[in-house]
This record gives sequence, structure tokens and C-alpha cells, in this order.
Amino acid sequence: MTDPMSAIYTIGHNNVSGEAFVAALQRHGIAAVVDVRSVPFSRYTPQFNRGVLERALAGGAIAYHFAGDYLGGRPTDPTCYLSGELPEGKADYLSLVDYDEVPTRPWFRRGLDRLLEIVRERPTAIMCSEEDPLRCHRHHLIAQALLTRGVTVRHLRKEGVVEAAEAEPKQMTLLP
Repeated sequence: MTDPMSAIYTIGHNNVSGEAFVAALQRHGIAAVVDVRSVPFSRYTPQFNRGVLERALAGGAIAYHFAGDYLGGRPTDPTCYLSGELPEGKADYLSLVDYDEVPTRPWFRRGLDRLLEIVRERPTAIMCSEEDPLRCHRHHLIAQALLTRGVTVRHLRKEGVVEAAEAEPKQMTLLP
């Protein structure tokens, strides 16, 4: 038996069918999904609305956990944004969130600790909506925090491709 802590997976649901999504998870032996969407609802892909998704996963013997309040890409704390203010309306959160600041928050660390508890119990994937992890907070925030803790992170991509997450280089700043 492999150690469930050998890796944690990430996946973006994109616009596939619920059945295809569950099948992809099953192909990789995933037994739990941790939903890290701040808003687990989609007008365009209703098969991924929280309740519908939870039932579909249960039908595939996959546990569902919601963690968007702690690990979501849209923090409710204005100091977690580069501007110091909460964005209004449609916003490009990926470019607005301060990904160096969020991991310092106690609520984020608690969410990450709970995620690792789930991972110790069974093979787990964290899920968001964006298929490309490089365009999603699950890579820029959560995967980076996991990598600093020595956890291997793998991104499940369309057509069954698996990519290793890599640490992002930190830009050094010059002090005046």
C-alpha cells in the first residue's frame, strides 16, 4: 500500500461532465475531494454546484470536503489583497491576492492542517474550477504552501496528464 502522504493532487473541473470528472478521479485512485472554491456554485457548469457535486462524488465512493472558507482564492480579509481592499464585482483575483500574505493567516494554516489530515486518511485531490493550475490559486497559493511543508503536489490535467507542481521562485526585493 502506498503512503497517502506521498502526494496530494489538484484538479480543475473545467466544463467536463460530472461523470467524466468522477471517472478521472477514480482512474487516479482519489478517494476524497477537498473543494477549495470560495464560491462552490456555477451558473455555467451546474454539475459542479456544491450539492450536486457532493452527490456525484458519493455515487463514485469519493468523499467531499468543503474548504473554500479557509483555502479559497477569494479571501474576505482586505489585507490579503495587494491593494489592501476587497475587489468589487468581477475581478482577476489571481493578480489581486497577495499570495505571500495569505499563508501567514491563522485561518489559512488551520485549513492547510485540516487538508493534510484528510490526505493522511485517503488519497486526496484539491479541486477548483480552472483546468490550468497556473491560472489558479490552487497552484499559486495552496500547492506552494504544501511544497514548503515537503508535500509532493501533482496536478491532474485534461486527458489524464499528470504534472508535478514546482516551487515558484520568490523575487528578492532591494532595500533602500
